[in-house]
Amino acid sequence: MDHDHMHDMPPPSSSSSLMNNGSMNGGGHHKMMMMHMTFFWGKNTEVLFSGWPGTSSGMYALCLIVVFFLAVLTEWLAHSSLLRGNTGDSASPASGLVQTAVYTLRTGLAYLVMLAVMSFNAGVFIAALAGHAIGFMLFGSRTFRNSSGDRKTNDLPASGCAC
Repeated sequence: MDHDHMHDMPPPSSSSSLMNNGSMNGGGHHKMMMMHMTFFWGKNTEVLFSGWPGTSSGMYALCLIVVFFLAVLTEWLAHSSLLRGNTGDSASPASGLVQTAVYTLRTGLAYLVMLAVMSFNAGVFIAALAGHAIGFMLFGSRTFRNSSGDRKTNDLPASGCAC
């Protein structure tokens, strides 16, 4: 059995009588797509948008790259000095608005990565993990910090998810 593509699934029997007498969808045949609920390998998937990346290997590779960089960007924003803002008493309302905008952007990007992973495509999952790992290594770990130690760690979770 080929698990690389979505399978057409007939509508549930309880609604088939409605569909056959024309009460739903103008009497036409309605096909529902079954969503994967387990991890699978393959390039034939949908991630974030209907029909994307499609069946092209090149578009699937682009999808993996986009998910990877979304995860790296999420980690950069999580550990950015923009998110921490001014630590002194002279914090302005403008810096509070910038901090809120960066936090909102980071949270939105984290949810986009999470939704991409919910495609249950193993390649997308690995790309997201790799992006978060590389992003954390570059921006959050002590590996690439300057030796003076003046960089503070962020108190917020890097994923932006409250789970």
